[in-house]
Amino acid sequence: MRLTRITLAVAAGALAPALLLTTPSYAAATPSSAVAAVPETGSPYDEMDVDDLRVAIARILADPDSGRRVIREANELLDSGTEEEMRAWLESGYRLAQAEDDRVAIARILADPDSGRRVIREANELLDSGTPEEMRAWLESGYRLAQAEDDRVAIARIIADPGSSDALRAAARAALDDNTPEALRHFLEVGRYEVDG
Repeated sequence: MRLTRITLAVAAGALAPALLLTTPSYAAATPSSAVAAVPETGSPYDEMDVDDLRVAIARILADPDSGRRVIREANELLDSGTEEEMRAWLESGYRLAQAEDDRVAIARILADPDSGRRVIREANELLDSGTPEEMRAWLESGYRLAQAEDDRVAIARIIADPGSSDALRAAARAALDDNTPEALRHFLEVGRYEVDG
């Protein structure tokens, strides 16, 4: 955000004299060349000093979603990394480390015997051909939605089971009526075991 403002201020400062002092015909001919003279911005880490880079890495380290590789590499950089190594890791190494950690997390979900059909299908697709961005998005939101669909199916089976008590069926219907992923998961993990009868 700060870098964008600085770039806009530099561009405005560079263009202002040209726009104020030119005739309309000259002004119409030069905007593309004036804009081309403004340098392109690179990574947001290019302008950071070593302390800012350390803070950025420390924030990643403090994120509870950081996996083993991310934590290991971030700690190594904070212990003995150079400014260039920290910048390079933030620009590209972090993405690769996060992708490996995400792949491990998806493999663990796939190995869970409680994973349902949709979760298994989507996890396999991601492990076969998912990009790092797709894996991260699935872990952040897609998994929750896939799990909710599988939970609805599991609860519908409880309702259809002739061995289920009336109280269990009523609790299962209440969970389906609530229809939030959290309520469905809570019913399957806890609520169904708390029903009497």
